[in-house]
Amino acid sequence: MKNEKIEIIEEKKSSSSKVKEKKKTKKRFHLKIHKVTIFTILLDIAVIAALIIIYTPIVNFKTFWIPTAMTTMNHKYLAYTLYSPATVEKVMSENYIEQSSEEVNLDDIIIGGNKDHKNYSSKYEKELFTKDEGNDVYKIIRLEEDGYKGYLTVIYDPSDVELATPKYLGRQGASVAKLCRDNGGLVGINGGGFEDLDGWGNGSVPYGAIIKDSKLVWNHAGGDGGLIGFTNEHKMYLTSISPDDAIKKGMKDAVEFGPFLIVNGKAAKIHGDGGWGVAPRTVIAQRKDGVVLFLVIEGRLPGYSIGASMNDVIDILLRYKAYNAANLDGGASSTMAVNGKLYNRPSAGGEYGGRSVSNAWIVTNKKNKKVPTSSTTMSKN
Repeated sequence: MKNEKIEIIEEKKSSSSKVKEKKKTKKRFHLKIHKVTIFTILLDIAVIAALIIIYTPIVNFKTFWIPTAMTTMNHKYLAYTLYSPATVEKVMSENYIEQSSEEVNLDDIIIGGNKDHKNYSSKYEKELFTKDEGNDVYKIIRLEEDGYKGYLTVIYDPSDVELATPKYLGRQGASVAKLCRDNGGLVGINGGGFEDLDGWGNGSVPYGAIIKDSKLVWNHAGGDGGLIGFTNEHKMYLTSISPDDAIKKGMKDAVEFGPFLIVNGKAAKIHGDGGWGVAPRTVIAQRKDGVVLFLVIEGRLPGYSIGASMNDVIDILLRYKAYNAANLDGGASSTMAVNGKLYNRPSAGGEYGGRSVSNAWIVTNKKNKKVPTSSTTMSKN
């Protein structure tokens, strides 16, 4: 009798345990359903938001995405991943740069016109001509804007600017830092474009023409834009004439690239974002007083610097009164070196000292002016 009671109690306990276990299983099942449902809802919201951004004019995403992808060397497929060929073509046709048809007026450039400068017209003018102590050659201004960061190098004497090319031009390129070291450069930026078939490239085969010391040292198909360089009088010359004719007109050093952003003080007309998207940029410019400006914008670095549009670049240059300016090779090639070392943060190749390029604009000091080991001024605008 006693054993029967024990068995009955144990059966009740077992039955109660099974019921509890069933409830727990059912609860876990419902919990899983709730989690899946919540995840599905959130995923749906994300997809809907993405579709709204991509396919409606509420957010101008496609005019950012398509030109940015189409101006890369190896990632154009990203534009076609989200949009049809017709949409890509339409967006690109609405975003372009209308360059000035004027010829550069070299007579407008008066070298050394800033020597008697006493009254500054703006804070940028003051920043430009307040030289760093012990440095009469150049000054580096740090730029920090909404969405991007970069550097503006001010070169006071345009005769200190020259073009540097690799020792084995056509066979092997070199980093901007190495080109500076090999050619006595204090500061350097990358110049024209080059074949980049594998997405990295070694700068061995430049696109377009290269003029060095009044000689045509390279001429290759694929050049896009016009000649960007300096005459024997150290005046920046932007032209679409042939290299031979440019040399006859006094061109000393030049690369072929573009577009021209400012000509005779007049900015190019930018339709949309110009068709160049937002990316790292390298630009070279000159003021009416002969002062040369090297501009390098860092980009494609989320959380640090996304990059700049052509409108952004023009705005910066006009602040500092650039009179003539031209776009150079950008993207992963946008590089700046100081004292023979990589100075900026390129979007690729930073661990190697910057990618190899086919040429660079460098700052020398042949007149042995005062220059310190390093010179950087912070500027937040």
